[in-house]
Amino acid sequence: QRHWTNAIAVFCSHIFKKNHDLTKAWKGKTEQLLRVDEHDFTMRPAFGGPAIPVGVDVQVESLDSISEVDMDFTMTLYLRHYWKDERLSFPSTNNKSMTFDGRLVKKIWVPDVFFVHSKRSFIHDTTTDNIMLRVFPDGHVLYSMRVTVTAMCNMDFSRFPLDSQTCSLELESYAYTDEDLMLYWKNGNESLKTDEKISLSQFLIQKFHTTSRLAFYSSTGWYNRLYINFTLRRHIFFFLLQTYFPATLMVMLSWVSFWIDRRAVPARVSLGITTVLTMSTIITGVNASMPRVSYIKAVDIYLWVSFVFVFLSVLEYAAVNYLTTVQERKERKLQKRFSCSCGIPHSKTMMLDGNYSESDANSLAGYTRNQMVLEEEKEEKTVVHLAMSSESNSSRKRGLKGHVGLRIIQNTHAIDKYSRLIFPGTYIFFNLIYWSVFS
Repeated sequence: QRHWTNAIAVFCSHIFKKNHDLTKAWKGKTEQLLRVDEHDFTMRPAFGGPAIPVGVDVQVESLDSISEVDMDFTMTLYLRHYWKDERLSFPSTNNKSMTFDGRLVKKIWVPDVFFVHSKRSFIHDTTTDNIMLRVFPDGHVLYSMRVTVTAMCNMDFSRFPLDSQTCSLELESYAYTDEDLMLYWKNGNESLKTDEKISLSQFLIQKFHTTSRLAFYSSTGWYNRLYINFTLRRHIFFFLLQTYFPATLMVMLSWVSFWIDRRAVPARVSLGITTVLTMSTIITGVNASMPRVSYIKAVDIYLWVSFVFVFLSVLEYAAVNYLTTVQERKERKLQKRFSCSCGIPHSKTMMLDGNYSESDANSLAGYTRNQMVLEEEKEEKTVVHLAMSSESNSSRKRGLKGHVGLRIIQNTHAIDKYSRLIFPGTYIFFNLIYWSVFS
């Protein structure tokens, strides 16, 4: 019987320890345990004494978005504060902390930390306010909250899209200067933790790090400010597919007109206009997704140089067409002048090599010798620059060597021929300089 009595006692004792509830053992309220009603928590701990140190650490849950147009970023993080408030100390036999939710936060003093340059921020409240308060028996406090903040980021797009951006999330006390509250990173660089799954579609996250410095306001004084710095490098492959490759293909397409016959006016004009309009569309599309900055971006240099190449290919055909028209007009004038100066019917004109056939000699029987001499003198004066003589072909070629410069200007085929080499060579040289400078 004594054995059974001891077994029942041990069993009851084990059940009591397992289901022990402090709320039943403590007959008062939590506010009475923490003596909340006995102190004025509108004032900071150790009011009137030295500055209270408040340690901070952050765990970044996600980097939600980066907006180039608005020049801001959105981040979700766990923000934790550590300080000591002896007014919250309580007796404890096991030295264990007590954990509370956001309802007690409204009754005690907490640091008034805010996000500098913040546009929008909120504490998550699903299903309840994501706030935790943990109080230790010696008065140390851990205050944690889950926050999403959208803050300003001053971006430099002079190298866009081959750029790297450095953004900062800044924390600071709103009311307490450095004489009342000293913010610091609790564990140095180890105070910032990031989720390994954080990724962005357009950026590669290169580095997260922390810094701190003092901020001065002329009206209120010096404040401790903490910085969460992160560096982002933009992925270039998207812009290669969407911007650089189409622009390069349009420039190459404009070179096709150099191989089209100069007399095919509709083909060459329509090809030139199409490439010009396509380049204008690409430039407009890129600028529509970017802020209206007053300086030149790297992508602007590439697109506008490509646009100039396309536009010059159109001007090249305009020059070819104009010189062709001028040359044909001169040839018609020379033909008319030659016909009029000879005084011979069009059907009986001389051969261009200056030789007469027997039938031509018979047809001149009606002319007197004086008339024929005059006509011969006029002929020599009129057609001497055309090399119309009975000399051999080799002698004519030697006579034309002095007019090479004039032939290059007037020979429209030469313009197209040289354009086939100059345009691609210049564009390749530009690409080599561009990618060596910006990449």
